[in-house]
Amino acid sequence: MEGMKIKSFESIYHANRNSRVKRWFYVFFALGVLILFLPWTQNVKVKGTVTTLYQDQRPQQLNSPIPGRITQWYVKNGDYVQKGDTILQLTEVKEDYMDPQLVERTEQQVEAKKGVRDFYEAKIVTADAQIQALENARVLKLRQLKVKQDQLQFKLRAEEVELDAATNELQLADDQFKRQKKMYDEGLVSLTQFQQRSLLYQNAVAKKTSAENRLAQTRQELVNLQLEQQSVIQDYAEKLSKTTGERFQNLGEVQSSTGDIAKLENQVSNYKIRQGLYYVVASQNGQIVQLNKAGIGEILKDGESIGTIVPSDAVYAVEMYVKPVDLPLVKAGQKVMCVFDGFPAIVFSGWPNTSYGTFSGRVIAVESNISANGMFKALVVEDANKKPWPPQIKMGAGVQSIAILNDVPVWYELWRNINGFPPDYYTVNPEKTGNETAR
Repeated sequence: MEGMKIKSFESIYHANRNSRVKRWFYVFFALGVLILFLPWTQNVKVKGTVTTLYQDQRPQQLNSPIPGRITQWYVKNGDYVQKGDTILQLTEVKEDYMDPQLVERTEQQVEAKKGVRDFYEAKIVTADAQIQALENARVLKLRQLKVKQDQLQFKLRAEEVELDAATNELQLADDQFKRQKKMYDEGLVSLTQFQQRSLLYQNAVAKKTSAENRLAQTRQELVNLQLEQQSVIQDYAEKLSKTTGERFQNLGEVQSSTGDIAKLENQVSNYKIRQGLYYVVASQNGQIVQLNKAGIGEILKDGESIGTIVPSDAVYAVEMYVKPVDLPLVKAGQKVMCVFDGFPAIVFSGWPNTSYGTFSGRVIAVESNISANGMFKALVVEDANKKPWPPQIKMGAGVQSIAILNDVPVWYELWRNINGFPPDYYTVNPEKTGNETAR
């Protein structure tokens, strides 16, 4: 009985069995030391969203180009459309454009203005002809006056010679009259002879007076001719000025008509373009979402939003927001592992390359200006040398991004976290991609 108790005691308590705790302690201690020297990949985890690099591939608002009333819808929420497909139809609400023949009537105004311009152009041609005729008439009239002036100059010179002859004849008659009178006073000649000499003297005086009168008359005619010449010049100058003024006025009317024609033609073009805006069409291939107008007859304002079109074909990228404290760690060309919402993933924090469900990308740009949320935005694109991103991702989906940094021992990473130090600063090798860095 006593032997059975001792055997049971030993079976339960193993009192005489050798302990292996020390052995396992050394094993785990060795494993712990080994683990401390394993490589650990430093990283920065940030959140982001799916976007695209190009503005024309981002969701676009559908806006009403003109104010109008909705008369018909051609799509509904969720429909896929091609570029140029009709979204809805509008009708005019402004009274200035309600005339169904607005374009035709405006074109008639253009033709009428062109007719007015042609009329003024014809008046310009007529004015040019009148100016040429007046210039020719002025030249002809001045030539006639010049001929008449030359004739009066010849007549004047002839009368001056005739006056000189009459003057000489009068002097001779005066001398003869004085001698005859002296001889008559001395009784040498008879009264009859003296009277004859006196008559000759009177005739000489009368002849000289007549020559002087004719010379004075010719000089007066010459002065009158000069006055007439000035009057002709003045008269034709006034006529030419008046005709030239009418010509310039017609030129001004032509220019004014040309401006009115251009304005009306601009209105015609605007009316035609406006009529083409009655149909709101898709700006690109994509899906119609967020339509915010319902029914028929609703009034749209100029530029009012109708809905949104999400492009079907887009080069996706990830925009992630980095805290200012981590900004020096993120550089262009850096490798980033992305975990997209909705796609299962198993992530090993220290060994992201062994994670499952992650997709590789590269940082292509880091904005220099802080965003409204107090962080800096960085853009990440797909790494062409790695597994392609899933085609099922959508614009605006959430992304968990892991920026890959340096490879360090586990003990160094533990020491860094215990002391609260940031990850090591590094520079990206521009000739290589991936996680190869230089301290």
